[in-house]
Amino acid sequence: MKWKKMTSANVYQIKRDETSAAEWQARIDLAATHRLSVHYGWGNLIYNHIALRVPDQPEYFLIKPHDLMFEEVTASNLLKLRMDGQPVGWESNVNAAGFTIHTSMLNARPDLACTLHVHTKVGMAMSAHGGGLLPMTQGSMRFYNRISYHDYEGISTDIDEAKRLAVDLGPKNKAMILRNHGLVTAGTSCSEALSLMRYLIASCETQLMLEATGCKIIIPSPEICEHAARQWELQGGEDWDAYIRTADRIDQSYRD
Repeated sequence: MKWKKMTSANVYQIKRDETSAAEWQARIDLAATHRLSVHYGWGNLIYNHIALRVPDQPEYFLIKPHDLMFEEVTASNLLKLRMDGQPVGWESNVNAAGFTIHTSMLNARPDLACTLHVHTKVGMAMSAHGGGLLPMTQGSMRFYNRISYHDYEGISTDIDEAKRLAVDLGPKNKAMILRNHGLVTAGTSCSEALSLMRYLIASCETQLMLEATGCKIIIPSPEICEHAARQWELQGGEDWDAYIRTADRIDQSYRD
């Protein structure tokens, strides 16, 4: 597979007829997820990252070139890397920390296809919260006993950290707070990872807002929280068409 480097920017392009139909659709979905992340205010210049397993080649995953902002990502300029390949970094125009974080989860969890990592203000604030996320709203109850924590080890460029990230995520959870760092969500699709991140960020924000008032916080019983979490597990996927309509209204160039 040959990547063509554009002279106007450090961007590699692959043509639609050089991929399978499944991979091209995955590229469109991942590019849309980048644009939607900007729409929701999760951008961080070039430093956040999202990865997606190639559906018909599960040993490969897609990720953006390091020097591109989320709003510059398109279906054709996503990089395709081996999941079990040698670690790559900035010399290959790949975010080294992104490679470590995403491959750790995708390698350990074949049930997951998409991993999303962002550095929002509320997410970073919650990452340093001593008490962690509370099930204080309907939205945050979807993470009841279903969110993991990983202690800070510095910028995640050490590939050895991948093993510890995978252990901390665990065999079932799809959301993780990276202590003193930020948030990660994962799913069987871009839709699930994106929706989980929306709810996780909203949960962090509402908790921090309420705690700032100093008022008493009402937490439902463990039985009710578990019941709500199980109800959430029965939902998902039906909102992807709405996500795509939103992305198309913003800018359809992600499909290129």
